[in-house]
Amino acid sequence: MVGFRAGDVPPTATVKFIGAGTAACIADLFTFPLDTAKVRLQIQGETKSPVNTGHAPVKYRGVFGTISTMVRVEGPRSLYSGLVAGLQRQMSFASVRIGLYDSVKQFYTKGSDHVGIGSRLMAGCTTGAMAVAVAQPTDVVKVRFQAQISAGANKRYHGTMDAYRTIAKEEGFRGLWKGTGPNITRNAIVNCTELVTYDLIKEALLKSSLMTDDLPCHFTSAFGAGFCTTVIASPVDVVKTRYMNSAPGRYGSALNCAVAMLTKEGPKAFYKGFMPSFLRLGSWNVIMFVTYEQLKRALMAARHNWATPL
Repeated sequence: MVGFRAGDVPPTATVKFIGAGTAACIADLFTFPLDTAKVRLQIQGETKSPVNTGHAPVKYRGVFGTISTMVRVEGPRSLYSGLVAGLQRQMSFASVRIGLYDSVKQFYTKGSDHVGIGSRLMAGCTTGAMAVAVAQPTDVVKVRFQAQISAGANKRYHGTMDAYRTIAKEEGFRGLWKGTGPNITRNAIVNCTELVTYDLIKEALLKSSLMTDDLPCHFTSAFGAGFCTTVIASPVDVVKTRYMNSAPGRYGSALNCAVAMLTKEGPKAFYKGFMPSFLRLGSWNVIMFVTYEQLKRALMAARHNWATPL
């Protein structure tokens, strides 16, 4: 009898759902400091007034300069501020947008063996929007924590649950869903670019026989997907971060936030934090997709061993 190979059997929807959420959390653990540095760089220049902690505004220069400044001024733990909300976000967000991508893609192809670019894009937009609908409050809390200066006693939030309660109390339930519009736009773009690019690069490498369906192929596909996603999604990502972190009434809408950025800081403001964003998305994609592919195989093998009688 030929031995069972997990790659021979398509993974179930449950395996994809669990694998995507777990892989995304693992990727977040490794890349969260880069994400925090990206947020700090994106909101820098938004206000010229000192923050209410009594410290002068910290000037961040570059990704590694931002990280070293944060460690020196606020301590190493500041790099992981908002991690709990970040992991909550990934477990719910990635499970939906990545775990359901193949199933939704099959829905749009209506059972056809040919999968066109249109079906891939539609699937990416759909699962990206669905994921935001589920995970938006966790994203708001994550961004607020990452933007908050950790040094000093006058913090806006003192814990993850405190942040949920405080935002709901001060800004209403809608406050937890602040920035849903730009976030849906951002994640539709990210999901389409990230998953579709990964899909296409991987498919091209396999069809041309340049690589086999193993780790080097997954690494190359994920790195290419991360770069393309950063270039396309950065402007919307910056607006989303600024709008989510803003005080009530500062901006009338996400569009108003974008116009204010353009008039006060110029077009370059939309690419603030590009390098940490690329480092984060590139490394996140590599860790996530490589881990996801391995987890799918491991889970399918475990499922087969459990279902097969000795």
